[in-house]
Amino acid sequence: MSDTAPSIFSRIVAREIPADIVFENDRIIAFRDIAPQAPLHLLVVPKTQEFANVTELAAGNPELMTEVVAVAGHLAAEHANGEYRLVFNSGVTAGQTVFHVHAHVLAGGLAESSLA
Repeated sequence: MSDTAPSIFSRIVAREIPADIVFENDRIIAFRDIAPQAPLHLLVVPKTQEFANVTELAAGNPELMTEVVAVAGHLAAEHANGEYRLVFNSGVTAGQTVFHVHAHVLAGGLAESSLA
């Protein structure tokens, strides 16, 4: 994706846009969603813009995918007693608006789901 403009997430990584960052290492950044859908709503984002969605990430860099999930679990343990929902939207009709792969960590006050 080197020929595309930086995503909003890449701009957060570059500190061009402020964010409430809750975790960062050399490959991943996590921050609070600016339009939360639950009392806890964090985004876990690989710093690379190489992958548009979770399917591309899993196929192209399974180790990074594993790290994203591990960070999500760590943050849920820290912020939500380890109980959380992990969501990856993939595609416009599935609700994806930023095409830089990211996971939503949601917890607290979630409605009952038929997916349980």
